[in-house]
Amino acid sequence: MSVFPSIPLGQRIPGSPHSVACSLPTLADIVGYEEGRPETTRHIATGYPRFVVHSFAKQLCEHLGRRPELVGRSLWLVTSPKMAAALADHLGRTGPAAATPFSADGIDGVAHADTPEHNARGKVYLQNIGGFLSSRAAEDHLVRLGLLPAAAPEKLFAGDATAEIRRVLRGPFPVSDADLLLAPSGMNALYAAFRAISAVQARAGRTAWLQLGWLYLDSIALLKKFTPDPARDYLRHGDVTDLAGLEKLFATHGPRLAGLIIEAPTNPLIQTADLAAVTALARRHGAKVILDPAVSSPFNVDLLPHADLVATSLTKYTAHEGDVIAGAVVVNASRPAAAEFRRLVAAQLEPVHPRDLARLAAQIGATPQFVARVNASTLKVAAFLEKHPAVAKVWWALQPASRTNYLKISRTPQSVGGMISFTLKGPLAKFYDAVRLPKGPSFGMTTTLISPFIYLAHYDLVTSEAGRAELAAHGLSPDLLRLSVGTEPVDEIITALTEALGPPPPRPAG
Repeated sequence: MSVFPSIPLGQRIPGSPHSVACSLPTLADIVGYEEGRPETTRHIATGYPRFVVHSFAKQLCEHLGRRPELVGRSLWLVTSPKMAAALADHLGRTGPAAATPFSADGIDGVAHADTPEHNARGKVYLQNIGGFLSSRAAEDHLVRLGLLPAAAPEKLFAGDATAEIRRVLRGPFPVSDADLLLAPSGMNALYAAFRAISAVQARAGRTAWLQLGWLYLDSIALLKKFTPDPARDYLRHGDVTDLAGLEKLFATHGPRLAGLIIEAPTNPLIQTADLAAVTALARRHGAKVILDPAVSSPFNVDLLPHADLVATSLTKYTAHEGDVIAGAVVVNASRPAAAEFRRLVAAQLEPVHPRDLARLAAQIGATPQFVARVNASTLKVAAFLEKHPAVAKVWWALQPASRTNYLKISRTPQSVGGMISFTLKGPLAKFYDAVRLPKGPSFGMTTTLISPFIYLAHYDLVTSEAGRAELAAHGLSPDLLRLSVGTEPVDEIITALTEALGPPPPRPAG
């Protein structure tokens, strides 16, 4: 019997009410989800927490929406009064659709006129900076208010959860508690790091930020939306291996550069810059560096020596059971302004709900063993895909173009992480619909996951001529598949891929 049973559309992966992924088993389901088609969305009660408002949060909004002052208004439930104030400021506190912070039944949020424009702006803002109330927080409020009988049973850490998380994270980050700051999501961690550096650098007139390579969509959104003047201050350098081109960019823009955001390696092309060379260049010009190791995990790559701040998701690899969203910022205490960054980051970060911490602490201790198992399987799966005649191209940590750079930061030559991206020589839909692997967003889970990543992350680009041209300019195919290798038997993973890829073509006679 296969270890990969069919998972119906919308079913939670792995199955907890707090799962960070849900099943999208066909390409038609992906399109239906992206376009909001009712025949698709009615099956989806949950999804990645920063993209799909959780059913617990919706239930809580329905309850609060009966209050006279909130009737008929759209409600967003957020992590703190500070986040509510920021969202209200973003949406605008005056005019016919004025946004108003509220605190009701011990819950913080924002109410505004129920208009499509404001609904979209509110959702995207909270998605970009990680401000949504967590599903466990919403569940706990529902229980407290008598709207649910009890929280779903799960294993929680019984002691000091924050201390346990920091204990394990001090393996890859040998720093003091003051330099290891926890966040309710990876994006909130990145946003806090970005804001801290921006505040310090603005005093010297430095407001420009540089994106090195193609970043995760919300990381790009930070630079596009939250620099003072994005038309002037958002800079891009597409080729992470082009150091000469980067030097020319610094020669032109160096005096006004505040910082760089670098994923090492990048998502989804898994490319690695020569970090020692890039960060030396940045330091010569006075720019600060934020590094994000999420794609491979800080248990696989050592980035802190090159960074002013490391900002990463703990949803990936550390919360490997796939049911917690969290993040962290790590301060490099040896860098100038470290003390100020420590203070500013702490002030920007949102609080993490205690039960999310307890759930993360219950599983984080197994991270080193989990990562080692995923690394071993990824080496085999990548070798299989690179040799298969139906596969057009493979990107992974040890891809030839940036292998040397990756090995400079990897903790061992086998520390490759679990992500592999690839394209096919045949139709995307035929393969994706047929492959028996679990299908959904996220990565770094015990469950193997595959998705047509560009469709999920950049559907607006996939569906326009200009968007496809932009993707092509950055070496991205709309048909790119992103595979996150899990802990199932590697032979089963390869068998499922083999079946969907089809038999190799017959050899010519003679």
